Amino acid sequence: MKFSSTPLAKQSRLAKRTSVHLDLIRGVSAFAVMMYHLRGLFFVDFPFLANKSLVSTGLYAVTGYGHQAVMVFFVLTNAPFAGFGNFFLPIQIGAEDMAFPRFNMMSFWTTAAAFVVLVLAFFIPDGPPISGWTAYAPLSAVGKDAGPGLGWGQNLWAISIGLFCIGQLLGSLNFIATTLDLRTKGMTLMRMPICTWAWFITSCIGLLAFAVLLPACLLLILDRMAGTSFFIPSGLVISDRLQNHAGGSPLLWQHLFWFFGHPEVYIAILPAMGIISHVLVTSMRKPLLSAKVIIYSMISIGFLSYMVWGHHMFVSVMNPFSSLLFSFPTLTITIPATILTLIWMGSLYGANIRITSASLFALGFVSMFVSGGVSGFFLAQPSIDIYLHATYFVVGHFHMVMGVAAIFGILSGTYFWFPKMFGRMMNETLGKVHFWFTFIGTYCIFMPFHYLGLVGNVRRLASFVDDFMPALMPVHRFVTIAALITGAAQFIFLYNFIHSRFRGKPAPANPWDGTSLEWSVPSPPPWNNFGDRHPVIYHDAHQYGVKGLHGDFVMQDSPEQIVRG
Repeated sequence: MKFSSTPLAKQSRLAKRTSVHLDLIRGVSAFAVMMYHLRGLFFVDFPFLANKSLVSTGLYAVTGYGHQAVMVFFVLTNAPFAGFGNFFLPIQIGAEDMAFPRFNMMSFWTTAAAFVVLVLAFFIPDGPPISGWTAYAPLSAVGKDAGPGLGWGQNLWAISIGLFCIGQLLGSLNFIATTLDLRTKGMTLMRMPICTWAWFITSCIGLLAFAVLLPACLLLILDRMAGTSFFIPSGLVISDRLQNHAGGSPLLWQHLFWFFGHPEVYIAILPAMGIISHVLVTSMRKPLLSAKVIIYSMISIGFLSYMVWGHHMFVSVMNPFSSLLFSFPTLTITIPATILTLIWMGSLYGANIRITSASLFALGFVSMFVSGGVSGFFLAQPSIDIYLHATYFVVGHFHMVMGVAAIFGILSGTYFWFPKMFGRMMNETLGKVHFWFTFIGTYCIFMPFHYLGLVGNVRRLASFVDDFMPALMPVHRFVTIAALITGAAQFIFLYNFIHSRFRGKPAPANPWDGTSLEWSVPSPPPWNNFGDRHPVIYHDAHQYGVKGLHGDFVMQDSPEQIVRG
């Protein structure tokens, strides 16, 4: 009996499908929550509010914590990487399963346990922490003296993120081993689809990034529960109490966290880059200008992501010379990102693109990535960032370039691979309506954030604190209405997803005329992907615009000769 047909492997594949379900639903619901809890919500003069604030300042901080932690760790990290990657990476390289099914299951259940621990903070008397997803010390390190939720609520955050790091490390090891060791005959590295490369590069980034955040969480727990002083300086007085600590450095936490934190941006965005590259080349019916350059650019982004963490600390009394040293690689990393964008846009020239829900979200990703990325040039300059760092400008920047762009990649992959995962088609009309509401809505929400930041609207505050800020209320009102409409539009996707899952039109074997190996197996795939067949690869995954036996494409495992039309 082959190992891939054992109950353990079946359980592993079931975990993959469960991961896809949970991550997609959690991602869209969290996206709606993100829209609903934007700061503008608290300043709208709806009559039924009778001039009362909708929530208290404490509840506002807690809501921000929940949104940030769930979105960054459990949605943007999980869905495009673990959710899709576990399902499609082994199929795309011709493997029967992941290299270590037990690692797969440990990663899945450890991540699930981390999510449960994170949510438990909302059900304890102390409540969830108010320190946000970054948990800056000493606020997060001294215990309940620092404020609401900073007792056991903060302990649960540290435990949850520590467990999450373990799950991601196990998953990264599994992805690397699978990609390097289980490729089928003829599947050289350069014949792998771009999305497979993206998952492989992301796993390499995660292997180092989460290996730094894990001990940082352990040190934070020791400061809180064992009396150590890694992040707490001497002479610190909080709530009229002298803290019994000495010798620590709050900046040490920032260095450890952001050494993980900026690679985390690319852990979220690189899989989406791979997914939309895969979708676009299939929809354009022609090869990309240079798939190899895209791969090399993604490798460059992964390498440079470890050299730029200091730009998150320009306002931390950093030595000006150090600020310049971090500013240079921050600008340098835009070069491979720009090359990627130019290849996507240049490849579209002369293409007979098929307009589907998947291709629309892929094009929307490019638009969001460019629009959000342009504002990064301002934040890379220390002198400008010092003014903009605590404002809505930063919120608009990272939501567009990391949050919304990554979610567009997730949604593009969902519409594209839904037939393969479930054997049914999603409704294309509903998908296109969902796209236009989401695309226009997110621009209406996050572009005004840049304006608010330029005029000095401070982020993280639940109320206006300066005399000039009430004049900005019309902008917040506009953002609020756009957020509510955009959040409501996500229910179109949820309906489409659930209805199509059970009552959708049966999917053809290869509905998009794709060339990669996932379209050579039944939908949904059997437990061991290829049955008793071991595919042999003759081409790369970009053979479009050619004369093939079945149309204008040639499958990777087809021995036919390539004839350009």
